[in-house]
Amino acid sequence: MAEQELYYATVAIKSKIELQPRVTNENETEYDEVKVNKEPPQAKTVKEAEVEEQNECVQRTPDQTVKEAERFCRYQQLCCCFGTLCVILVLSVIGVWVYFRVSTASELNQLKSSQKVLLEENQNLTNLNNKLSSDYKNLTIQFDNLTTASITLKNNITTLAVENYNLTVATTMLTKNITTLTTENRNLTTINEELRKDKKNLTELIKNMEETWNELNVSRAQWSIDAYCPKKNGGRNCTYCPSGWNYNLSSCYAYNDAKPSDQRNWEGAREDCKTKKSDLTVVSNNAEKDYVKTQSPATGGITGFWIGLRAVEGKWKWLDGSDLTNQTWIQQQNATDGYCVTSLKDQRWKTVNCNETNAWICEKKTLSV
Repeated sequence: MAEQELYYATVAIKSKIELQPRVTNENETEYDEVKVNKEPPQAKTVKEAEVEEQNECVQRTPDQTVKEAERFCRYQQLCCCFGTLCVILVLSVIGVWVYFRVSTASELNQLKSSQKVLLEENQNLTNLNNKLSSDYKNLTIQFDNLTTASITLKNNITTLAVENYNLTVATTMLTKNITTLTTENRNLTTINEELRKDKKNLTELIKNMEETWNELNVSRAQWSIDAYCPKKNGGRNCTYCPSGWNYNLSSCYAYNDAKPSDQRNWEGAREDCKTKKSDLTVVSNNAEKDYVKTQSPATGGITGFWIGLRAVEGKWKWLDGSDLTNQTWIQQQNATDGYCVTSLKDQRWKTVNCNETNAWICEKKTLSV
């Protein structure tokens, strides 16, 4: 059947009569738009149209009761008052409604069934798509993790290769060191044997030296006795200091007033004191300072007597390791390394170069019985 060219029209019927609600079948579909022929049907008389409409109304509603059909026809008759055009539109709406109601019911059911199947398939596909998306996401994360692990593994392999090479080099060096140490150990064993022999010889030598030292101590004791207690008129007369030493404040002093040709530098003067079992004098208080000054006269070309005070690392220090406590005793208070101190009667102590030559004063403890 050839498809005719149709118009869409919307029909609105207003009536003051209250209509009873009609139960709609769930398979029926209400349409707001209907199709009408492009060419309107030929006009008929009003009476003929009414009779024809009543007959068609009863015949086209086989699934309704007679009462409903008559009611529907009455509604149509009411429409006749709106004119011929209104009747034509009502008839067209009724025809289209009946046509669609009969012809589309089965198609609608089929479409609903197809829609239900398609919805189920769409839901299944949606679920499958979600699952695949989740799996893809998980696989992507696993791939990234595996890529990171692969990079880490490569770096570890590189590091291990370098460490293996270093260990190989270290092993080679260690082998060489072991060989060297073995040789050195052999040599040390030989040296140890020689040292044992030397120890034995030294033990015997020490034994001999101890015997000699004991003899020397006896000789030294004898010398001390002779020095401190010289024989005189068949007897011994002991003194605090040996002959040629002056006693004062529990110490013995020897003033070496050598002539200029025999004078010595500071180190030389100290060596002379050591040969006499003494050292350059160390002054501990004002009383001793005054005594040293009175016993160091400027005679015979003497310009000063060395004492046991010198500059060490910017400080004036005595030979016993103590610091000079009273800086006013010395003429030049700044301690310059390489300078030592001399004492001269009625003068303040002077600082001169330690390499200059002067007389010197030795000091040692007195004899105690």
